[in-house]
Order: sequence, then structure tokens, then C-alpha cells
Amino acid sequence: MTTPASARSAPTPDPVTTPATTPPATDAGRALLETPDLFCEALLAEARALAEPRAVRALFTERVRAAREEACALLARELEDHPRKGLATVQTQARLTDAVVRTAHALATQVLHPLPNPTDGERLALLAVGGYGRAEMAPHSDVDLLFLTPWKITPWAESVIESMLYMLWDLRLKVGHASRTVKDCIRLGREDYTIRTALLEHRLICGHAPLEEELRERLRADLFHGTESEFIEAKLDERAARHRRQGGQRYVLEPNIKEGKGGLRDLQTLYWIAKYLHGVDSVRQLVDLGMFTAREYDTFLQAEDFLWAVRCHLHLIAGRASDQLTFDAQVEVARRMGYEDREGRRGVEIFMQRYFRHATRVGELTRIFLTGLEARHVKRAPMLQRIFRRRRKVKAGFVSENNRLNVVDAKAFLADPLNMLRIFEEALRTGMLIHPDAMRLVAANLKRFEDIREDREAGRIFLDLLLKHGNPERALRRMNELGVIAAFIPEFEPVVAMMQFNVYHHYTVDEHTIQCISTLAQIERGELIEELPLSSRILEEDVNRRVLYAALFLHDIGKGRPEDHAIIGAQIARRVAPRLGLNAEECETVEWLVRHHLLMSDMAQKRDLSDPRTLRDFAKMVRTKKRLDLLTVLTVCDIRGVGPGTWNNWKAQLIRKLYRDTATALEAGLEAVNREQRQDEAKRALREALSDWEPRALRQETARHYPPYWQGLSTETQAVFARLLRDLPEDSIRIDLHPDADHDATRACFAMADHPGIFARLSGALALVGANVVDARTYTTKDGLATAAFWIQDSDGSPYEASRLPRLRSMIERILRGEVLAREALKDRDKIKKREREFRFPTHIVFDNEGSEIYTIIEVDTRDRPGLLYDLARALAGNSIYIASAVIATYGAQVVDTFYVKDMFGLKLHSKARQETLEKRLRAAIAEGAERAAS
Repeated sequence: MTTPASARSAPTPDPVTTPATTPPATDAGRALLETPDLFCEALLAEARALAEPRAVRALFTERVRAAREEACALLARELEDHPRKGLATVQTQARLTDAVVRTAHALATQVLHPLPNPTDGERLALLAVGGYGRAEMAPHSDVDLLFLTPWKITPWAESVIESMLYMLWDLRLKVGHASRTVKDCIRLGREDYTIRTALLEHRLICGHAPLEEELRERLRADLFHGTESEFIEAKLDERAARHRRQGGQRYVLEPNIKEGKGGLRDLQTLYWIAKYLHGVDSVRQLVDLGMFTAREYDTFLQAEDFLWAVRCHLHLIAGRASDQLTFDAQVEVARRMGYEDREGRRGVEIFMQRYFRHATRVGELTRIFLTGLEARHVKRAPMLQRIFRRRRKVKAGFVSENNRLNVVDAKAFLADPLNMLRIFEEALRTGMLIHPDAMRLVAANLKRFEDIREDREAGRIFLDLLLKHGNPERALRRMNELGVIAAFIPEFEPVVAMMQFNVYHHYTVDEHTIQCISTLAQIERGELIEELPLSSRILEEDVNRRVLYAALFLHDIGKGRPEDHAIIGAQIARRVAPRLGLNAEECETVEWLVRHHLLMSDMAQKRDLSDPRTLRDFAKMVRTKKRLDLLTVLTVCDIRGVGPGTWNNWKAQLIRKLYRDTATALEAGLEAVNREQRQDEAKRALREALSDWEPRALRQETARHYPPYWQGLSTETQAVFARLLRDLPEDSIRIDLHPDADHDATRACFAMADHPGIFARLSGALALVGANVVDARTYTTKDGLATAAFWIQDSDGSPYEASRLPRLRSMIERILRGEVLAREALKDRDKIKKREREFRFPTHIVFDNEGSEIYTIIEVDTRDRPGLLYDLARALAGNSIYIASAVIATYGAQVVDTFYVKDMFGLKLHSKARQETLEKRLRAAIAEGAERAAS
């Protein structure tokens, strides 16, 4: 877009810290940038004195490459002075490229292939197309050129083009080029929308200007005129396909700054359509045409300026064209743009929040622009809408325009601020989209929400948006993008577009909240009965929907602060819930749910559910069946709302088991949860599973195990161990590998003679074969044998395919036989991926002697890596600690490994000094492994 720099300047950015790292440019670089004609004349004078074409090319390469590198260094240094404003840089980068291309053209036409009196057929115009034609280039953008001739290319033109390309390639520029006549351009533009779009943005660099003028006129008259609708539809289809390729979401973990939803290409699409329709040369002209307001134009400029700055930094960091904001790049871009850590948040999280807010505004601009096109009948309405269009009756004060909800009288609408909430309720009731004029009206008057924040009717309308229309996520998403939620509930504003810098959370906090509410609405609509039978059944019973929706809306509202977000969130919920019209009892329940919204997930994923103390402690916390039901549904929605693939059979099974056993404890009394009863039931079930065994063998099997064994494993797994242990030869190891659908993992069972450090040895073997352990149990029999069950997944987080199991078994056997030393072999495999190295997870180690009747629970919360479990197990074994079970909870790059342990005498670790010593050993093992993984 070739607007003057002064017309395109964005508002002054926030104060930033900018490191000066780029070397200064010399006079040659500055001359190429500021006085390119003089630079070119001096080079031509030198070149004319050379006889050999090869020497001319060598002179060009030497002088221009050095000057260009110096000029690029100058641009990089200038970007450091305005690190959040990229338009000036990309426009100057385009001017620099113009100077290089014009110099190459001058050498080719005046020195290498001079033609004093060219004929009409030997005219040549050199055009920039695409982004280069728009005069916007990132540091490593392609140079797209069109060599335009009147008719068939002459030998002279062919020689000029060839020489120019070789000179540009010698500079290591990535040049895209085409040689065409005006007629070719029209013909190919009809056939290919990509070519048509590139031609739309063409710009004369040098050469025969009348030829470019002819192309411009012919394009408008013979190609663009009368094809506006088809071009718009093609661009929108292309945009939709591009979004699908990039994940279909604006809030993806590693967005593409150029192609992603809300990225630069979306802004460029708006400009292409406007230019095609109206021949505009700047976005500013859209204000004059009534397509954008002045405020929307300013939003466009700010987003474009910011996104270009990010793209420039990405190119400079990578040293090549790079548009993906990978995790490691996010940290470096944030540093370059001056975002620093503050108030419990990392600078990279603050930077990504700014990015997502701009991406959201780009989406808002796109909606407004496209709806305006529909209103002008330029963009065709969807086919089904045209066929089945019918007028819906709307309430007084509203009107349907082009099947979109608008206000009749803006002044009357604003006279009652409650209307700014009612319009979203009416849109849900009628199923209509909101007209962009109405959205503009609301967005421009957000301050009026200050008058109705404590209004009971306002609270009722907001709560009804969640409860009464079956698809609350649609209203919430639109209200959030317009700033309505943050204006009405200011406590929500800090989490808008807030990114959490870890690989676990796929969405920003506000989008996660909306995804959770969307999941709840889906359950209520009966769409997830097969996937979520427990939650579906609970919602069919008498649960308080007001409490559930309010708690889900508020559960993460405390994020982004130094304190525990659940505690802060509960304090905020205490203030907000009454404003939504909830009574005192409902407010108390909402506050409890927000404060404890992680309780069930933590208990299910970080504790041994076979331990009766776990269930008793959880039941005492929950206290009532009503709270258990509400917390269960909230937990399921919260986990599913984290992102695709986060919810799986294993988590579902854990939640169901915890719910079922807790419900039993609450209804029948806590004494119903006891070891003896479970042990008797487990033995009876095993006898039935092994009904073909002789009684003597059955008695031996049921007598050889201690009580924890009967509580910790399913009957199916106990039957596997019974077969592995039967007549087990001395010094022999038996292995059974089998898919376990309930765990979404492969179950690996081991039976062998017991010895110290057996858990560490098995963990090392599994780490070496690349297996991720998600759960583990080890037990010793009364006759000195060891049984160990590990549930493992492959590197993709899936159970191993059956075809891979024989090889996996063979590799594990070799390692256990000592043919491969795990500690040495892991050195080369225990690595953290480069893109994930910037994640920071401080290590927390907690000793708990109250959570289990017979074990000390050691919880290690730290950075995950392939050999971590092995290192921790070795550290425990080296300190004579017996590991009975390990529960592994993984949250992206973070992991919580929970060990149920005893000392060598079978006692808990009560000594404070012993705990401190063990913590030091564990931290040392983590630090040494992390250093090895980063090397």
C-alpha cells in the first residue's frame, strides 16, 4: 500500500527498552538508501571503464552487496529505535530494493546491452508486483518482478532480463520474476486469481512508463470491471482455506504472523478488495468511501504497524524469511520489542497478549468491512440464506437490515444503556448477526457500561445470555471482541487476550473461558452424551445452572497476578456474583467452586486414587453431593477447554472413578472407603477371572500380595501378573505389553526378583526406548518378587501400535539384561526441543505425610524432559527410598511426578532433616539433567 509515511503513522507506542546490538552503517549504505541516483551514477562511471561483462557484474556484486548489507544494518538499528512500529522499516526496505533493482537495470541497459535508439517493440518496463509492488518488504521478503514488453520479447530484452537476474542472484536475493506482454497479463489474470492479485498491486520501478500506464488502464477496463463479485468471493474462499491450514483459530499457540487468522494477510485482503472495487491507493480512502470510520482506520494502522514490526523482528532473528511465531522466537521478539517481566507475568506473555488483541481487532475490522460489502450488494450472500431468507420479527427499537440486527434510532438506543446488553440477547433470540453499524455504536460507547454495572436488570440480562438461548458462546465471543464484557465486568479486562506461555494451554484465558462455556452448552444440548456420559447425566438431574455457568465464567478471572489465581479468583467472584443477581447461597457456592476449581483435577491426576486416604480427604473437602456434581462438570469443561486432545479416556476414567467413589463415601459414609472391603472384593474378582486355575494355585496367588496391591490395580492387570508370576524362574524377567484403552496408553507389566532400585531401572529402560510414562505402580510380594506396571505412550502421546510392540519388547529386554547402560545411553537422547527451551517452570518439591496412611507422598513439580523420571527414581533409590507408586501428570512442558514412598524400614519419612537432604538430592538430579538436556 503506497501511502505516504506521514499518512500512515500510528500512535506513539508504549515506552520500551531497546538494546543496541546492530553495527553502524557506512557511507555507502547510507548513499544507497538516501541518494540512490548518485550511487548509481558513480557505479555506472566505473563500469563504463571496464571492457569485460564479467568484470561489470563483479563490480556490481562487490559494491552493491557491501552497500546493501550496510544499509540493511542501518535499517535494523533504526528498528531498534521504534521496535513496535514496523511500517517505516518495511517501506524503507522497499525503497532500498528499488535502488538495487534500478542500479542493476541501469548497468544492464546502459553498459552491458546499450541500445541508443530502441524500436517500439524493444520497449521494456520493469514492475514490482505483490508485496514489493505495495512497497512493503520485510528484511528477507521475496523480490517479485514483472518484465513488461509490448509484444513478443526481443533478443535485446531477453539479454537485459538475463543480465539483471544474474546480478540480483549474485546478491543472494530471492527473486520471483515473469516476462509478459500486456495481453499476456490480461489472459493469465483471468485464469489465475493469484496472478490477478499480484497485478492489482503492480508498481513501476523503472523503464518505459507508457507501457505501465497501458497495463493499468487495460487491467481496469478488460479484467477488473464487471468481475468484482467473483474476485471478492475468490479472495474470501482463499482466506478461509488459509485459515484452515493455519489451524482455524485466532488463538493458536504458535501463530503465523502473515498467514494466520488476524494476521497481515487478512489486512491485505481487505485492501485488495477495496482496491479492486474502488481503485484506492491507500486504506485512508476507505474512510472517505464510508467503509471505515476514522477510529477503525486508526485500528487498522495500529494493527498493521505492530504486525509488520513483529514480522521484521522475526526475519532478523532467523536471518531468513520467517513468519511463524514459534515459542523460542516469541521470547526473542518480546525482548527486542521491549516487553519486560512484571507483576508475576513474563514479558513474552505481555507481548503475546498485545499480539492477540491486535489479531482480534483485525477480525472485527474484517467483519465490519465484509458486512458493508454485503449491504452494498457487492458480496453475494450465502446461497442458503438467499434461498430461505425470511424476515424475523424483532423487538421494538431494533430492525432487520440484510438479515442483520440493527438499531432503529441510535439516540434512543443509547438513552438506556441496558440496550447495549439487550442487543446481544435479541441477536441470540432471533438467531441474527449484529449489523456492523450497531457494533460500531456499542464499541464507541463502552463508557456507558459504568452506569449499569450494579444494575439488577443488567445482571439478569447477562446471566440470561448464558442460560436461556442454548449457544452462549456466540454472544460471549462477540461481546468480548467488542470490549463489552470488560466494560461491564472490569475485573475480566486483564485476562482478555492473555496468553499463558506454555505448550499446555492452547488458548488465551478469555478464549479458554468461552470454550469451557461452549462445552457446557454442548453437554446441555445433548451433543456429548457418548463422550461425556457422567457430565451429561449430572446435568439431566437437578443442578443449579446459574451457579455452574457463573463459576465457569469466573474460574480463571484471577490469572495474570503474582498470587494463586484460584484464591484471587474466589475473591473476585465474591464481588461479581452478586452483581449477576445470584443469591447469598449461590454466591457462596460460586466462590467455593472458583477457589477449588483445580481440586478434582489435581486429586485425579496427581494422587493415587486406590489409596483410601485420597478419597476420604477429597470427600471431606467437597462435603456434599451437590458440590461434587457441580465440581465434576466444571472440571470436565475446564480440561476440555484447554485445547484439542487434552481430554482423553485416561482423564475421563480418573474423573469417573474419583466421582463414583466419592459419591459412595458421601452417601454411605466415609467408613465405606476402607482397605479390607476393597481387598476382599479384589480377591473375589480375581478368583472369577482365573476360574480355570486349580484351587491351590489360586490360594497361593491371593496370599502372596500385600493389601496395597489389591487396591492399586484392576482385576485384568492382576490376572496378567498372576500369569507372569506363576512358576517364575530365578533371575528371570517376564514382560507383558498390551494396549489399555482406559488409560489411552500401552500397559507394560514386569515380573522379576525384587532388588533395590528396580523402579529406576525400569524407568531408565522405558526412557531409552522413547516411551513417556503416564502412570506407574510397583509392588513387592511376600515371597520376594517384584511386580511393576507402567502405562506408557509414544512420542505423539498415543498408545503404541500393536505392530511396534515386539520390537519395543526386544529393546526393553536388552536394556534390562544390562546390554545397554541407561545412564550413559540417555545422555544423547535426553534433550529438550529447541522451540521449547524458553519455557520456565520453577521446581517445587513437597513432602506430604498426611495424604496417605502408609506412605509419604513426594510431589515434584518441574520442567519435563525425557529422562526426568529416571533421574528422580535414581536419586530416590540412591537414598534407600522404596517407591510404591508414581503418578505422572503432564501439562505440556510441565510435569508433576508424585511418588508414594517408604524408607528402607518400611516407614514414612517423618524426619525434617531427612526430607531436606532428600530434597537437595532431587533438586541436584533435576539441575544436572536439565544442564545435560540443554547442552
